[in-house]
Amino acid sequence: MTSVDLTPEEREADLTAERLKQLVGLVDYDASTDPFPVTALDAVVFVSGNATQSAHFYQHAFGMQLVAYSGPETGNRDHKAFVLRSGSARFVIVGAVAPDSPYADHHRRHGDGVVDIALEVPDVDRCVAHARAAGATVLEEPHDVGDADGVVRVAAIATYGDTRHTLIDRSRYSGVYLPGFTTRTSVLEAPDKRLFQAVDHCVGNVELGRMDEWVGFYNRVMGFVNMAEFIGDDIATDYSALMFKVV
Repeated sequence: MTSVDLTPEEREADLTAERLKQLVGLVDYDASTDPFPVTALDAVVFVSGNATQSAHFYQHAFGMQLVAYSGPETGNRDHKAFVLRSGSARFVIVGAVAPDSPYADHHRRHGDGVVDIALEVPDVDRCVAHARAAGATVLEEPHDVGDADGVVRVAAIATYGDTRHTLIDRSRYSGVYLPGFTTRTSVLEAPDKRLFQAVDHCVGNVELGRMDEWVGFYNRVMGFVNMAEFIGDDIATDYSALMFKVV
């Protein structure tokens, strides 16, 4: 790897390539051979039974700052969504308002948890075309959404369980997050030192016996490469054990 192009969010977080390598790890990368290029982790989206309270917790306990909001007050009658930032980490806390909201269904099945690991990509259509050819389920076809701040190209593919990857190209957009969101400021002051700098990794808990299948999904569909694995007695106690592979 000869050079690293930092995203605007990473530069805003005062990260350097060396610091990013220490925080999240970097692997050799050749953009010309990547069938599914990913620019950055756009956001981790959580579903909560009480989004207002959860958003307050992340601000109060972890020093994250509220930067955007969508909800009934902005014309969104389906759900509330709070966008929180700290460094280059962006969390979106979503809670259903309408009883028939898909987020209400998700919460009834799973409780509080992650519903979407959104990825920023340079070419949504190219990524979706490759994912479909490799056998992925496309949940949302590529389409544009926009407002006065520009246009965002989005799509979504399914992964393990009810989790999804929304693919986002915001290169033509200057708004605070996505169309439909308005700027919102935290009432809590930011800590003197940020507690969150970046998202290190996301863990997917999959069905027993299907880990290799889902590792293969990320290898085949998204071009991820295996970095490490822990099996057997690598992570174990007298009463429990954990197997996982890092891609």
